[in-house]
Amino acid sequence: MARPEIREEMHKIAEKRRRFGCRRVGILLERKGMIMNEKKLYRIYREEGLSVRRRRGRKRARGSRSPMPMPLLPNQRWSLDFLSDTFGACRKFRILAVNDDCCRENLALIADTSISGARVVCVLDALLRIYGKPACVVSDNGTEFTSKAILNRRSAKRNGPTRTASNGTTSTRASRSRTATSSLSTAACATNA
Repeated sequence: MARPEIREEMHKIAEKRRRFGCRRVGILLERKGMIMNEKKLYRIYREEGLSVRRRRGRKRARGSRSPMPMPLLPNQRWSLDFLSDTFGACRKFRILAVNDDCCRENLALIADTSISGARVVCVLDALLRIYGKPACVVSDNGTEFTSKAILNRRSAKRNGPTRTASNGTTSTRASRSRTATSSLSTAACATNA
């Protein structure tokens, strides 16, 4: 088939399907019987200026941001954040810091090489038992705070405590150290009170 017909067909496809790139346009051309080499297809595609435009970033809220008011009473606002550092041999560890913003009291510092969303939920539940429910909790949108464990926390509270099943491959020594570590972290929370 002649080149002008291929170019016209490419333009028709690109007008209908604006988000289709070179490969998808090539597939549609093949369905119409216009088969060609990938390199040739890409060269014609670029010559015709049909590249897909990149999407712009999402629009941010404009206007002045008012500063967050300082809490006047304890237990009015808690701040959650993760800190990270490395040991000498390039082994990373993270620290979950929970602070009361009014009196700048450190409610919990949990350090581990990996802190999952479920562990964050356990720490928050322990703090709620000790200090009560805060009026407001402030955090960034880290993966630990947007995980399913955090989002399903309310439904888990309604349905009662959940138990994790052992897969049979965990050794008793590892499970003992895990329970010892979790009891230490709960005790550390209690001592910060």
